[in-house]
Amino acid sequence: MATGLIALSLTVPILYLGWRLFGEVGEAWTDVVADLLPGYALNSLILLLGVGALTLLVGTPIAWLVVVYRFPGRAFFAWTLVLPLAIPTYITAYTYAGIFGYGGPVRQVLAALGLARLGPHLDITNIYGVIGVMAFALYPYVYLTARASFAQQSNAVIEAAQSLGKTPFQAFWRLALPLGRPALVGGASLVGMETLNEYGAVKYFGVDTFTTGIFSAWFSLGDADAAIRLAACALVFVFAVLSLERAQRGQRRFAESRQTHPLRPRHLVGIRGAGACVLCALPFVLGFALPVSQLGVWALRTWHQTIGVGFFGLMWHSFALAALAALLVVCVALLLVYTERLYGSYGVRLLGRIATLGYSVPGAVIAVGVMLPFVQIDRILDQAAQAWLGFSTGLLLSATLGALVFAYLVRYLAVGYQSVQAGFEGLDRHVEEAARSLGAGPWRTLMRVDVPLVKTMLLSAGMLVFVDVLKELPLTLILRPFNFDTLATRAFELASDEEVPASANAALIIAALGTLSVLLLNRLMARREA
Repeated sequence: MATGLIALSLTVPILYLGWRLFGEVGEAWTDVVADLLPGYALNSLILLLGVGALTLLVGTPIAWLVVVYRFPGRAFFAWTLVLPLAIPTYITAYTYAGIFGYGGPVRQVLAALGLARLGPHLDITNIYGVIGVMAFALYPYVYLTARASFAQQSNAVIEAAQSLGKTPFQAFWRLALPLGRPALVGGASLVGMETLNEYGAVKYFGVDTFTTGIFSAWFSLGDADAAIRLAACALVFVFAVLSLERAQRGQRRFAESRQTHPLRPRHLVGIRGAGACVLCALPFVLGFALPVSQLGVWALRTWHQTIGVGFFGLMWHSFALAALAALLVVCVALLLVYTERLYGSYGVRLLGRIATLGYSVPGAVIAVGVMLPFVQIDRILDQAAQAWLGFSTGLLLSATLGALVFAYLVRYLAVGYQSVQAGFEGLDRHVEEAARSLGAGPWRTLMRVDVPLVKTMLLSAGMLVFVDVLKELPLTLILRPFNFDTLATRAFELASDEEVPASANAALIIAALGTLSVLLLNRLMARREA
């Protein structure tokens, strides 16, 4: 019963948005449809297609090189190519805007070479710049899924193609890519959802999307119904991406297994080895090394102006909030997974799937879906308190840390759920049965037997959620209490006020913790491949 109530409560934001869609249409929504909605839809579609195509173009070849070939630097690139995930996309965008902006290092070099007139032509604060920046920030999603898929393919297929006179490129193009298509589409789908969720980068670059439209409707127009309908439009895009991914997922049964004939690495030397090294170095440098280096330069220049009592308060807000959300997510995920393990019925499994739907929904949409029901509950409680007790209760739920943490739970439960589920899948049920035969109940078996055995996966899940919450921007901007800032919101505010160098200190802390999380993820993946 408790598991069912928790799972259903996590669907309230989405269900509430669906219910409000059938309400009356306000005047603001009519104006949005006539003047703004076509632009939101077109820009969102261009970003979705552009970033998805570019991440496939970048992530797929380097994944094939890392899996199939051995070349100078291969061991280094195998794990560093994942590191761009450590930096939030909006921070990468601010960094590149500063690098190419007026007074940035690129224009300074051009001026030194006598080519200052080329500077204005290097303005990247447009939709094409957003596509490029987001592609190099998000390509690891494609790289990871493609790498896992290629590692599972059989060497016999490649050898058969080569025995028929096919070149290595033809074998890759005609065989490896079709076999890996479900994984590539899955990675591109993750990129698509992150693209639709992005707010900081598109806002700073002046590109209007559904996410920026939700913020405008909520804060500028003050029309909740318009924000809800824009959120629904964003959900249509998300469900279209998920539908495409699920349609491709059914073809996985055609993929080869590597159990009998694993891929044998081929050595690249000379020019070919150097070319492979350069091809892998380019996305690493553009997606991680260059942004981090620029952030480091800015941090050294501005730390004495930024680091102080207020900055440590921001760190405390961010860490405490992320730790609380991570603990809550791990506990709820553990409850859901263990209940499914105990009963295993279709209804229980369905509850788990329902509870984890929030990860596929943009953060701004979840924020609207959480805020409005909580406002309604606060209004009812306030009216009841005034009628029966003679005083106002004010805001007990909305605009509080409780609402913010609940929204994090809705958004990131899937991260913890999948990690905990992976840990329990490796447990032998005979261990639990032995504990039960000795008189231990389900709760005692969980705490004394299961939790110690899966503690590594629980810690991994908690760390992944911790960093995700630390980086979250649109959801935090909407639901945070008044005068409550985090590292992410402060970095956004400073960059929005054209104080990009001052935002580097907060950005570097987020990037450092994100790097630890990504390295953990890469280590777990390497273990699975082994």
